[in-house]
Amino acid sequence: MNAPENIAKIPSTALSASPLATQVAATFDQLGLSFDDRLGSDLTVFSPIDGSQLAALRMDTPGDVDAMVANARTAFAAWKLVPAPHRGELVRRYGAQVREHKEALSLLLSIENGKILTEARGEVQEVIDICEYAVGLSRQLFGLTIASERPEHRLTEYWHPMGVLGLISAFNFPAAVWAWGTTVALVCGDSAIWKPSEKTPLTALAFAGLLAKAADDYDLAPNHLVQVAIGDARCGTAIADHPDVAIVSATGSVRMGQDVAVRVAGRFGRSVLELGGNNAAIIAPSADLDLALRGAVFAATGTCGQRCTSLRRLIVHHSIRDAFVQRLTATFATLRIGSPLDDATHVGPLIDQIAFDGMQRALEQARREGGTVHGGERLDLTGAADGYYVRPAIVEMPQQSAIVCEETFAPILYVMGYGTLDEAIALQNGVSQGLSSSIFTNDVREAERFQSAQGSDCGIVNVNIGTSGAEIGGAFGGEKVTGGGRVSGSDSWKNYMRRATATVNYSASLPLAQGVKFDLDIDP
Repeated sequence: MNAPENIAKIPSTALSASPLATQVAATFDQLGLSFDDRLGSDLTVFSPIDGSQLAALRMDTPGDVDAMVANARTAFAAWKLVPAPHRGELVRRYGAQVREHKEALSLLLSIENGKILTEARGEVQEVIDICEYAVGLSRQLFGLTIASERPEHRLTEYWHPMGVLGLISAFNFPAAVWAWGTTVALVCGDSAIWKPSEKTPLTALAFAGLLAKAADDYDLAPNHLVQVAIGDARCGTAIADHPDVAIVSATGSVRMGQDVAVRVAGRFGRSVLELGGNNAAIIAPSADLDLALRGAVFAATGTCGQRCTSLRRLIVHHSIRDAFVQRLTATFATLRIGSPLDDATHVGPLIDQIAFDGMQRALEQARREGGTVHGGERLDLTGAADGYYVRPAIVEMPQQSAIVCEETFAPILYVMGYGTLDEAIALQNGVSQGLSSSIFTNDVREAERFQSAQGSDCGIVNVNIGTSGAEIGGAFGGEKVTGGGRVSGSDSWKNYMRRATATVNYSASLPLAQGVKFDLDIDP
């Protein structure tokens, strides 16, 4: 089929495998990095822009992970003794490297991941921002002084470095998710092993490579402080199972998180899980509908619907539903879909055919369950025969059916109606996921109730903004099958440290707590 007028053409530089691969190689040269030691034949890396091959890499094995953990333990033994503000200095230097190379890193991320350049730049900026956050945190790893019931006793809590962090990340935010955990873990005194998605290993090698450069130039940083394991699920399993990996932070599917949680719990390790999201926005009658429209469109179509915080369910009051859906459909029709390397593009490609097939299965099921589908078809773009570009879909549903309760990692927005706020909140909470939520309303009572214990059961609860685009200062994560973890922000640094409660007796007597008496006759 011919591309409609609003569909961006793929640039001529993306018409074959070699130009994008050449661009990736040039980017690594610009960064002063090389992945030659990673070349092999185990893992072929493709660009979702046109399906062209970017590189072929050697995958690490579970045995390689064992060696990495041993090196990480040695690095941790040295790093935990470095004062936290000095650990923060390494992160500050790393953030400066990322800032210096922001545009090159953004281009690499866009080529390998497929998100549009403005979103790629935003993700790289998030890495920079989290570095600044972690640097400030390095001087604020504070404990507590607690009132003791015993005279001349001091009761305090301390936080100490935990050990080796094993971080497993997904393809959709191949840099930010790693930075959320790793930079904070570094200032907390931990070492780290990063297992990125097999779909975005080059981005991982670039971001971790810059950190390695910063560490090489910092005499307080030990060798092997941060390592990258390029591999499939076997590497992730090896990290989750390893008794010397103190913390496992995993971002991805619910299925993956369930496996990781059981493995880590079985050895009494610590897991931090940020898993699936099936996020909803409620549009109330009092809402600023222009604001709601803008918020809904970006939240539903950003990263081609491949965010854990993507808007997947729109719950609109019956009195405004038809008119709002009409405006929403018209706005979706204006979206420019095409190469993420074109600054005019709104929506880039899905990551691969697996994602496309999953989207089509979901739409077929929605039709069987009574849904009316607008959009969702694959687009044939010049020069992108092996890229999976789709028109984002709006699906009007008569009720919250089985498919609506599932998370499909694609740009599908299910629209349902409601009559009362109680009904809307019940729909919002009536799924197994609990990551992000929002309400658009100018009624202060509705807004406050939505944020209260009677309201949203999600970890992120927004008013008059969409479900995606969380800031780094707030704790990020969710409830229910989303995993309950908080990977960064607020006091989530405590996930990467161990707590010690200390009691100091500076008296000449030995009173026991709770009034317990245990008198002994001791000869002087």
